[in-house]
Amino acid sequence: MKHVLSFYKFVHIDEPQKMRDAIHAHLAQSRVIGTLLIAHEGFNGSLSHTEKWVLEEAVRHTIDITGCGPLRTTYSSAADDNPVFYRLKVRVKDEIVNFGSELTKGDLTGQQVDWETWNELVDDEATLVLDVRNDYETQIGTFPRAKQAGTNHFRDLPQTFDIEALPKDQKVAMYCTGGIRCEKASNWFREHGFEHVYQLQGGILSYLASVPDGFNRWEGECFVFDQRVSVDSNLSQGRFEQCYACRRPISEVDKVSELYEVGVSCPKCFDETSDRRKQQFTERVRQESFAHDRGERHVGATQKTPASIS
Repeated sequence: MKHVLSFYKFVHIDEPQKMRDAIHAHLAQSRVIGTLLIAHEGFNGSLSHTEKWVLEEAVRHTIDITGCGPLRTTYSSAADDNPVFYRLKVRVKDEIVNFGSELTKGDLTGQQVDWETWNELVDDEATLVLDVRNDYETQIGTFPRAKQAGTNHFRDLPQTFDIEALPKDQKVAMYCTGGIRCEKASNWFREHGFEHVYQLQGGILSYLASVPDGFNRWEGECFVFDQRVSVDSNLSQGRFEQCYACRRPISEVDKVSELYEVGVSCPKCFDETSDRRKQQFTERVRQESFAHDRGERHVGATQKTPASIS
């Protein structure tokens, strides 16, 4: 079994590149793989290793370097034959989650709530339960009564969601995969005058890790941004794969459709791509097959998931 660690923190970082170099050296030496984004506004990571204690040491090292104090973490698992990630990438970015603006210490965000308070909000008909993930993520799992933000990329939220149509006294409870997108989405709501804004602490992953049996309101599986594609309610590797052409999660039912071709199309996107584009995908699959036969990994190999949240 492989262990997967997810974490983020909004904390001012004076020298992101210096921090990047120090953390990369430690992770590389520990043979940790995954993605860590660093910016002036903080850091956001998803890492994997066969030994959980190695990831725990990576967390301690990150805290020591940044001086950020306690760090909320979520652990999940993957099957032994799933790479989760192919390599280690530690990168300096303008933002640790792309929204078009940094989040600073003085910015207002929503009230973070635990699983128990979250369930009360979900059960409250007067509360708008808002899923701020992208549409393709929402297709395989959701909370009851949740309204989808209607985005293909998180940065599009201000353009796709009509915030002015809501009364300013509306109670809004929002959630996302690990909590990071809710930080900026709730700040956006607060900037528009909303006072009753709540966000699920640690996102869906933390909720599933902490909610007791019999109290779980989550329905389905949770999309994740790595080679697992999804995790179930036990935070174990889920049953979905992903269409390379459109990045949407696909089920076993989708895979038996005549419109499904590995790396080329699925029932959800077959009519969305041109014949020329399908030919390009087909050639890509052929090149990957040649590389596999040689015992190599093709440089542009098909990834099951996007590299980072957008």
